Amino acid sequence: MRLGLFGGSFDPVHLGHLLAASESADRLGLDRVEFVTAARPPHKRPVAAPEARHEMVVLATARDGRFFPSRLELDHPGPSFTVDTLRRARRRWPEAELFFITGADAYRDVATWKEPEALFELATMVAVTRPGYDLARLDPFFRERVVVLEIPGYEVSSTEVRRRVAEGRSIRYLVPFEVEVYIEKHGLYRARS
Repeated sequence: MRLGLFGGSFDPVHLGHLLAASESADRLGLDRVEFVTAARPPHKRPVAAPEARHEMVVLATARDGRFFPSRLELDHPGPSFTVDTLRRARRRWPEAELFFITGADAYRDVATWKEPEALFELATMVAVTRPGYDLARLDPFFRERVVVLEIPGYEVSSTEVRRRVAEGRSIRYLVPFEVEVYIEKHGLYRARS
């Protein structure tokens, strides 16, 4: 089995994430893609709680039979280090060929990650980028070892979605409808008065 582990904070998950996962599955011949919600990422502080972010991933992935929400990081205490996640995945799927997928921008500081050299022994590392992304921004150690997938441009980010919600603007067509409803129902990302 060729298994993609799509890591991210998904704060919130948006259509760009789904496009990246779909393109990765198609171009790498993946049998399935596990969306691994980072519970406590060491390099950023998510706004929404881990369980809320995971619930949005559950909603966003429900309609594609290749996509599965994963609790690989959520059910483990402490920071969410990629190398530890890959080791857990290796134990869970010992026969699988693993691919770790995330946005190219996340790899800018890969040299500061926990045991960066071990990442490449555990999985094929995949950087998803948009047209025009400057690969020179990637760490040289990583740039030489990563599979880069340039996907069609979809100019949306979790930061933009949160900003629009805080401003009271629509996020329709930026996130799956079910995620839009969840954000509204739970009052996520609203500006605090």
